[in-house]
Amino acid sequence: MFCTFIVSHIVQVCNQIRSAPNRADGIVRLSFPRIATGHGSVGQHFPCVSLACRIGPTYHSNEEVITVAFYLDSASPDDVRRAVDLGFIAGVTTNPKLLARVDRPVEDVLPALCDALGEDGVVFYQLAASSVAEREAEARRVAALQPGRIGLKVPCTTENLAMLPRLIADGLICAVTAVFSAHQTLLACAVGAVYVIPYVNRATRQLGDGIELVKAMASVCEVTGASTEILGASFQNLTEVVQAVQAGADHVTIPLGLLETLGEHPLSERAIEDFAQFV
Repeated sequence: MFCTFIVSHIVQVCNQIRSAPNRADGIVRLSFPRIATGHGSVGQHFPCVSLACRIGPTYHSNEEVITVAFYLDSASPDDVRRAVDLGFIAGVTTNPKLLARVDRPVEDVLPALCDALGEDGVVFYQLAASSVAEREAEARRVAALQPGRIGLKVPCTTENLAMLPRLIADGLICAVTAVFSAHQTLLACAVGAVYVIPYVNRATRQLGDGIELVKAMASVCEVTGASTEILGASFQNLTEVVQAVQAGADHVTIPLGLLETLGEHPLSERAIEDFAQFV
């Protein structure tokens, strides 16, 4: 009987994957309540099952089930091409400072970043115009450069969040950036942001603990049941990246230098050298 129960849940997973709506980033999360039967407290050993499936953009690999997406934080097409060669980035995030380093018009850089990323994945651009009306016009103009491939990072203010539903209603991909509190997260979830983006290291420097901020934001996302996910940003080292994910960040965006060292460790190198002598 228990096996029949498990099989029925597997069927539910398959049906949800078939019918799940496409998220802007191609990731669909599926959840099921804890499993409990009449034979003891099986539910205590099988808590809520949660799966994250990518049914849209891929990591340029054959993997379909993922736990975290890595974004590259850069406005350099060369950086993007190097990151794509690694095979596991989901998209790109930019900001005004990064774009200024490239010293090319946004209208040229964003399509170039999309081309460097390949057929899949989103390149995020941060709105910077001086008024709400100008930011809304900026959003539509920039998104039209490469429809479906350019997402918008909207700085977190009440007036900007009030603008978000209009952009989302027109099919634009919207993330809320520069989030520094749980109450901002709550409103971002309510208006339908695809991501909330905390600046982890900056929050540590200015608030005292960026990791605790991520925990508070994750709690809000969970309690509200919103589809909004946390995209952690502003990391100075890999320890911060790991701690942010452990605290509840669904995804992270990091510069190329950190991305290239994710799989490295001095002791790994030493072990490889030790075994090489026997080859």
